[in-house]
Amino acid sequence: MPPSERAKIMMKWAELIDENVEELAALDTIDAGKLYHMCKAVDIPTASNTLRYYAGAADKIHGEVLKMSGKFHAYTLMEPIGVVGHIIPWNFPTTMFFLKVSPSLAAGCTMVLKPAEQTPLSALFYAHLAKLAGVPDGVLNVVPGFGPTAGAAISSHMDIDKVSFTGSTEVGREIMQAAAKSNLKQVSLELGGKSPLIIFDDADIDKAADLALLGILFNKGEVCVASSRVFVQEGIYNEFEKKLVEKAKAWVVGDPFDPKSQQGPQVDKNQFEKVLSYIEHGKRQGATLLTGGKTLGNKGYYIQPTIFSDVKEDMLIAQDEIFGPVMALKKFRTIEEAIKSANNTRYGLAAGIVTKNIDTANTMSRSIRAGTIWINCYFAFGDDVPFGGYKMSGFGKDSGLDALHKYLQVKSVVTPIYDSPWL
Repeated sequence: MPPSERAKIMMKWAELIDENVEELAALDTIDAGKLYHMCKAVDIPTASNTLRYYAGAADKIHGEVLKMSGKFHAYTLMEPIGVVGHIIPWNFPTTMFFLKVSPSLAAGCTMVLKPAEQTPLSALFYAHLAKLAGVPDGVLNVVPGFGPTAGAAISSHMDIDKVSFTGSTEVGREIMQAAAKSNLKQVSLELGGKSPLIIFDDADIDKAADLALLGILFNKGEVCVASSRVFVQEGIYNEFEKKLVEKAKAWVVGDPFDPKSQQGPQVDKNQFEKVLSYIEHGKRQGATLLTGGKTLGNKGYYIQPTIFSDVKEDMLIAQDEIFGPVMALKKFRTIEEAIKSANNTRYGLAAGIVTKNIDTANTMSRSIRAGTIWINCYFAFGDDVPFGGYKMSGFGKDSGLDALHKYLQVKSVVTPIYDSPWL
């Protein structure tokens, strides 16, 4: 299909998503415990915008003409990689669906997508809308299932040319092994994180506390880039801690369909129990529980916003990705100490810096080994901003034109030149 035709279909699909925003938002709220008003205002509109962004790129995929040293004419073709297997997580069912599908569709690939077993509903609805928009049969195939069966089948299938996965580091390792043992398919992985937020003495304490709280409590902490480790310079530490606890106690946890709620329930019982077990680890290993640490009500998987202080860097709550509303708070003195602490993790997905000093911001952003650095902001994503990790947070980028190129192969074509007046 000509790229311009693909673009038209993608634009039509985006319109259908906008027309069904309330139903789609409700599906993700029911499945994942996400806030309905946030899904309706942010997740679903962002998804249709992502489709439009890549629709605009579909007819701008170009190779290069190359200047060879001999009597040859050479150029490159950018070809679709082929059949792509997408495996997406449960924390952002809509966002992850379109971060994967949009660039691969624009590139001209066909695909099999496995939604997380906890959150298959919106993916099935998106597939229905894709058909209505004119996506040909067989191009987008949504196959619900479990990781050890459906996910493993995608990773090891001899006719799948690439796997794009977002999820845990443990599963990412299994996918790489399966890809290596089968047809050596290409793999891109966006995995876990233990992102630091570093707050310096010159920060506005009130704004910094809001940012730190949002960074760990947004989407009930079920975010790969959650600012789960917060480092605060000693000059403002005491005042910051007091303000942070005050704000955390006022945070509204409740029914995700209630517009007053700021935090819904954890996605399922397994995740609920995992988060609670880490809270117990924190207590047992000697961290000070400043607030939270308990469940809310006797129905649903609700957990109070939880903040630990006196956290040592070898504690489980400082090293492991908890994926829940649990913050590890630590004091630091110097910029060198902050850099060392920020990098003391096997992950490298994101980091935040709060300072009014441009020199501090530049030094920190160049010293932290992470794929995204936010200065005086957090969760600032965009369709044109590449997103992906360092170290055990994976490799390959979602968003931006980097994502488009990972679904393309470069083919070099060379022909001889005879009797040309110039080479």
